[in-house]
Amino acid sequence: MLYRVIGLMSGSSLDGLDIAYVHLLETRGRWTFEIHASSCIPYSPSWKDRLKNATSLNAKDYLYLHSAYGKYTGELVNTFIEDHQLAHQVHLISSHGHTTFHDPAKQMTAQLGNGAAIAAVTTLPVISDLRAMDVAFGGQGAPIVPIGERLLFEDYNLFLNLGGIANLSFHTKGNDTGSVIAFDVCPCNRILNMLAEKQGADFDKDGQIAAAGTVNKELLQQLNQLGYYNLNPPKSLDNNFGTHTIYPLIEATGITDQDCMRTYIAHISQQITTSIKNNINTIENVKLLITGGGAFNTFLVEELKKALKEINVSVDIPDEEVVQYKEALIMALIGVLRWREETNVLSSVTGAAKDSIGGALWLGAQGL
Repeated sequence: MLYRVIGLMSGSSLDGLDIAYVHLLETRGRWTFEIHASSCIPYSPSWKDRLKNATSLNAKDYLYLHSAYGKYTGELVNTFIEDHQLAHQVHLISSHGHTTFHDPAKQMTAQLGNGAAIAAVTTLPVISDLRAMDVAFGGQGAPIVPIGERLLFEDYNLFLNLGGIANLSFHTKGNDTGSVIAFDVCPCNRILNMLAEKQGADFDKDGQIAAAGTVNKELLQQLNQLGYYNLNPPKSLDNNFGTHTIYPLIEATGITDQDCMRTYIAHISQQITTSIKNNINTIENVKLLITGGGAFNTFLVEELKKALKEINVSVDIPDEEVVQYKEALIMALIGVLRWREETNVLSSVTGAAKDSIGGALWLGAQGL
């Protein structure tokens, strides 16, 4: 069965809305994919501020933003469809939304982007609220991409996404879904981008700012001693851990921006390497696939490769389109699995009481 789907992803790094139009083919239980069109629509300064400050709004204004962002998302999708001549070709849209509140301990997670508004604007079926069912079952609601890694990237057993938050997925022997473990490692691009903005840049191109700095051992020790890193998976991070805990800690040191950036690169590398060391005893012939915007940070990737070489982990980076749009691709697959009423969130990853079929379905037109 062939599904033609648009996947939408807005990460915590606030770089923009990722849109991927993909073909997903299921043949006797095996899935393959092709990305036929893709685009990252940068957020305007106004939208970036609105999303960044969403958690400080009162309930009424937050709901207004939820609807407005859904309408805006739908308009961007319509433009994307027109630009790529996809009218009457798209079966459905699967939207992750933009995460704001995330407190799984209290069985709550929230993503901006009203699915009903997207469906109304596009007149297409929309699947949204992809994490909510897992959280209701007592899970972390994150990470949710491992189901897509298992089904679409069978040649790898270890996955690292360097997004706003860095997360790892470990796929042990066997094809059963219970053999997947995944968790958020540490804030990544969100912090790096905030530091780059102090230098007048949206991001640190190729890691040039960081490469000019020196590791501050005292700051690195403070970062590595934060309590989250002592927790065992399943575990996930709220964006506030980066913006309200880590960033003020970095700012308080008074060291140069270059040294801050270099030290934080060291922190990311150490936390990822430690996390892999603690789990690779369950995996043989470790092959790591790196994706996400951080994969374009040459300095960060080289630091990771040096560290991982010492523990015999081979590293691959796929083509640029997969690097940038892997999460949007997997959101499309998660939407298709929801449409088929098949498991799309794994309890072995999130710690939920059971695997779940997550996502709310909004039909944008009658007779579908």
